[in-house]
Amino acid sequence: MLKILIVDDHAIVRRGLKQILEGEQELATVSEAKDGHEALQLTREQAWDLVILDINLPGQSGLDVLIELRHLNPKLPVLIMSMYSEDQYAVQAFKAGAVGYLNKQSAPEELVKAIKKISAGGKYVSDSMAELLAANMNMQRDKTAQEILSNREYQVLILIASGKTLSEIGETLNLSVKTISGTV
Repeated sequence: MLKILIVDDHAIVRRGLKQILEGEQELATVSEAKDGHEALQLTREQAWDLVILDINLPGQSGLDVLIELRHLNPKLPVLIMSMYSEDQYAVQAFKAGAVGYLNKQSAPEELVKAIKKISAGGKYVSDSMAELLAANMNMQRDKTAQEILSNREYQVLILIASGKTLSEIGETLNLSVKTISGTV
């Protein structure tokens, strides 16, 4: 039986995921964390077989939490589960150390499939993500190092594109406006 930690700021999402996973015969025992701070604390206190992590968390982005989780336990598999489409964050999540990326609009069976693949030591990508990765491989070949954005730069870019001001972005990412301005 897998020991899974679900990290999401929405109680209804955590409860729904827990119900799905505990409904599968002998798949998992599930615990919950409402933010990155709690997830990191629980990871320090006990061992997990898998973490399901949302990107959009209060106080600290899920990608930042992922990086910290990788420092605490480099072998701990982390599945990113987000409302953001794969083309927005999946590549960044894999670069940060995730072993899978799943959109929250996915069917419950897809979540179970992802967990089974990851628990067997594999990585999980959906069919559409596999196509996106293949397309990106061809595009990346022609790019210079200056054209490839860091995780933080990418987060800022996405938030700017969504219409947020620098102050709102700073508040969302828990950074100063000066820091945000430096990434633009």
